[in-house]
Amino acid sequence: MVDALVIIPTYNERENIEKVVRQIFSLPAHFHVLVIDDNSPDGTADAVRDLMKAFPEKLHLETREGKMGLGTAYIHGFKWALDRDYQYVFEMDADLSHNPADLVSLYNACKQDGYDLAIGSRYIDGVNVVNWPLSRVLMSYLASIYVRIITGMPVRDTTAGFKCYSRHVLESIDLDQIRFTGYAFQIEMKFAAWKLGYKIKEVSIVFTDRTEGESKMSTGIFREAVWGVIKLKWKSMMNPAKYKQESS
Repeated sequence: MVDALVIIPTYNERENIEKVVRQIFSLPAHFHVLVIDDNSPDGTADAVRDLMKAFPEKLHLETREGKMGLGTAYIHGFKWALDRDYQYVFEMDADLSHNPADLVSLYNACKQDGYDLAIGSRYIDGVNVVNWPLSRVLMSYLASIYVRIITGMPVRDTTAGFKCYSRHVLESIDLDQIRFTGYAFQIEMKFAAWKLGYKIKEVSIVFTDRTEGESKMSTGIFREAVWGVIKLKWKSMMNPAKYKQESS
């Protein structure tokens, strides 16, 4: 039985989605893939439907009415995974900036080594980023330092979007309390897992910037992360149980 699901949000990723899906299914470890498409005008969802004919029962598609944000896509995917029997749930970009081969290392960190959350880290072993201008590397690296200082969270790559969650982590977090959508979403999910006492492992990866399609980065996303970190810290001080899922 396949126990691992890779969630890939998409918006205008037709140029990349087939490549990433085929690479995932070529791995020696077995994964299912859930693509969550926000009504991409370039036909990304149609490309996924064509692929589903080649990979029945392994590739899944959820479509939404419009561009609703990265964070809400992942929350949708987490709930979809929890309704099924997946024990390990991954976040991964569609643009091949995350190497699909690294899924195996993240999976092993949770399944074999017993960590609750494994993070594909660009900064745990130097600075492993390819094709980014120096200004963007510095912005990302300094942002992670800023987050660590404000939150006290012992994670070097706080904005990383390549992760593996053990099922019980997602079951414990009140996903309806996760408010942010961009980089701040990535920070908030790590922060929630850390505040709940889960074991976190950073696994060194090499991040390679996209070669096809357009980046989704914007000043609004960056601004949300800057101010969102302060809000996270403040709310955690005022309400320490904010992210904890109440027992049923």
